[in-house]
Amino acid sequence: MAQTITINPVTRIEGHAKITLHLDDQGKVADAMFHITQFRGFEKFVEGRPLREMPSIMARICGICPVSHLVASAKACDELLAVEIPAVAAKLRRVMNLAQLVQSHALSFFHLSSPDLMLGMDADPKERNIFGLIAKHPEFARDGILLRKFGQQIIERLGGKRIHPAWVVPGGVNEPLAEQTRNEILSEIPGALAIARRTLEWFKSIAPKFEEEIESFANFPTMHLGLVGPRGELEHYDGAMRFCNEDGEKIVDLTEHRRYDEFIGEFVEPWTYLKFPFFKKRGYPDGVYRVGPLSRLIVADRCGTPLADHELTDFRLRLGRAPMSSFYSHWARLIECIYGCEKLVQLLEAPDILDEYVQSRASVNRLEGVGVSEAPRGTLLHHYRIDRNGQMRWLNLIIATGHNNLAMNRGIKQAAERFIRAEKIEEGALNRVEAVIRAFDPCLSCSTHAWGQMQLLMQLRGPQGELLHELRRD
Repeated sequence: MAQTITINPVTRIEGHAKITLHLDDQGKVADAMFHITQFRGFEKFVEGRPLREMPSIMARICGICPVSHLVASAKACDELLAVEIPAVAAKLRRVMNLAQLVQSHALSFFHLSSPDLMLGMDADPKERNIFGLIAKHPEFARDGILLRKFGQQIIERLGGKRIHPAWVVPGGVNEPLAEQTRNEILSEIPGALAIARRTLEWFKSIAPKFEEEIESFANFPTMHLGLVGPRGELEHYDGAMRFCNEDGEKIVDLTEHRRYDEFIGEFVEPWTYLKFPFFKKRGYPDGVYRVGPLSRLIVADRCGTPLADHELTDFRLRLGRAPMSSFYSHWARLIECIYGCEKLVQLLEAPDILDEYVQSRASVNRLEGVGVSEAPRGTLLHHYRIDRNGQMRWLNLIIATGHNNLAMNRGIKQAAERFIRAEKIEEGALNRVEAVIRAFDPCLSCSTHAWGQMQLLMQLRGPQGELLHELRRD
């Protein structure tokens, strides 16, 4: 008899979602769907707002990665003003963005995913959480808290508060960096770097124990997207949007970000509020690609800092040029934490980092602008259109989690096919399906936005799977 299994809610993620698994008459998984059940309408309610308010408003999309939206929004506004921001302002934006990268990766790895890794996928769910981790492995949990605190304090020192800072503005940043603040941050980097390095060594030691998870956590060929610098190095603030194929070979480096819609299409399904971006030349749904820490390591030729480059070399020697299992996203996050600490030193020791000229000022010079940066979860795109008075008339947001939507849905189906057995459905098997989503580290409040006409489909089915009633809201 056909069955439907619902995992509601999906736990230890940012936002609200559920998973539906459909089993056929033989008890095998026939389909799987990742439903995003919340909706945020930022594209509509910012219409009419002045462009200079946009970075601060966009930061409110999310409390986990507000800096990502600050940066992408400010870059879109830079284009509307047609200004070249001061070099030091770009460096300071990078500092805040990297601080957010480190704190967000620490949250994802230590607080959300490590209970599965440290306590076991089949552990009692009453203990398989951050509180159980603190009770059994207090030093490990403490490292996670300290690493996240490190990134949050940098954001607070620069922007005045840890969540929703308004320091990044069109044309640059609001205030220069004080020498004392610079020195305080530099003094704390060695401790954060030490945490990231020892955690990575621990993860490498335990990863082979998760052979089944590695084989079935979205382990299939897809394209990948991420920003790269002028020499192909790892990049989070600026650079070319690089699409690579399944083997890690470059397809295109898109330097003109306004041309993104030549390569990325967007599709809407009636059973979720999360859009489905796809690579246009392959069509929907075959044009699946991924973004995020693993994808960034795949598309980049190198990291560009000594310790991170050493770890990337080791990563590729062990796993190959383009490992596809999203289980390895945890590994990639820790490499990026090391990179983030090293890059912060490079930026904060730059000769001009204390310069006081941190903002270019101009009026509206363009009616359309696109800002692209890397959020912790992947490539983030803000596309704005304004009128001649500088008021918002239209915008489109493509969020990192959205890029991964096709891969996440295929990933939970792959894991469910591997672990779900109709005759005996174990909690640990369901947890593994959820853990696929955690590996992607989705930010659902960031990503649930409208494109054209949104639909919601509700279906009532009988015990044999027959459709009894359907309600559709267009």
